[in-house]
Amino acid sequence: MTSVDRWDAATADLQPPLAVVDLDAFDANAADLVRRAGGTPIRIASKSVRCRSLLQRALATEGFRGVMAYAVREAAWLVAEGYEDVFVAYPSVDRAAIGEIAADERLAAQVTLTVDSAEHVDLLASLDRPHGLRVAVDVDSSLRLGRVHLGVRRSPVRTPEDAVAVARAAQAAGLSVVGTMFYDAQIAGLPDSSPAVRVVKRRSAASLLERRAAVVAALREVADLEFVNAGGTGSLHVTGRDPVVTELAAGSGLYGPTLFDGYDDFSPRPAAAYALSVVRRPGPGFATAFGGGYVASGPASRSRLPRPYGRPGVGLVAREGVGEVQTPLQGRGTRDLRVGDRVWFRYAKAGEMCERFDTLHLVRGGQLVDTVPTYRGEGRNFG
Repeated sequence: MTSVDRWDAATADLQPPLAVVDLDAFDANAADLVRRAGGTPIRIASKSVRCRSLLQRALATEGFRGVMAYAVREAAWLVAEGYEDVFVAYPSVDRAAIGEIAADERLAAQVTLTVDSAEHVDLLASLDRPHGLRVAVDVDSSLRLGRVHLGVRRSPVRTPEDAVAVARAAQAAGLSVVGTMFYDAQIAGLPDSSPAVRVVKRRSAASLLERRAAVVAALREVADLEFVNAGGTGSLHVTGRDPVVTELAAGSGLYGPTLFDGYDDFSPRPAAAYALSVVRRPGPGFATAFGGGYVASGPASRSRLPRPYGRPGVGLVAREGVGEVQTPLQGRGTRDLRVGDRVWFRYAKAGEMCERFDTLHLVRGGQLVDTVPTYRGEGRNFG
């Protein structure tokens, strides 16, 4: 029985559009992330999960510790729900939300915010902070080859001097500098699509290993760092070898979206998918499903489109892609589709899929074992 057969059996009484998480695959992916981390704890990236039940499931797995949130309000909510050690890994200018953190003793103790500039420090310093604020310095981890920038455009902090300057400014403002982070997007988020890409990834890892050590050493001279966070799902097995790194970050690998289909060193199992119903047959070789315009973030290209899964010979129509209300499908595999049949899709990234569904149906071995709310299903939207 294929995974699609199991998902069909488990959700036979439910009406699409619907989303499932295969717990067998989810647990196997969690175990593989831990194996690749090589003993370094993994802080789970909540943006890639967006479901409290599954966050808790991952945190209950040995090898996972702490949450990497993406919004201050999200962090406050999670701590109020019992989560501990939540690192908001993105800067925020939400004064009200940050003020709530500083005003609450437990929130102030459990939440760490990100800074990468004097502007961030000044904003935090301007707020009332009866219980203080914990901050971590975000360090640019891109690879620069002459004028070529390979990686994400995030922090302006790059050198040991840059990092120390921000840390000293934060301390002068009365903030507690407790951590630092290095997200190597050009390694973690880049499939091994060609020999040139593999060379770039190896060179980037070597360069970052040296620079990260220098930055961390400089920061430790001025601050008592509790954590040095680095990596992502695609780089755990590389970044985890660095002795200066005390924790890794991962989340997408739990769901196994399509962007992780092209890596040489690991292959997460497809654990999350959604089903649409066929509602039309426009002509020979075509079928049309209801819903489906669920495009992932990133460069606007086909790589961000969901893909039909488990039905060979069924693909998207290139000129239409996934639709606002309907998604046409084509190919020899559509000959077997009838009105009312289901087509399963895998999302390009991970947690964003949850912004389209109120619930996730948890399946195991062809059985529906639970239905749990996503962030959206709990009425939570953090942007």
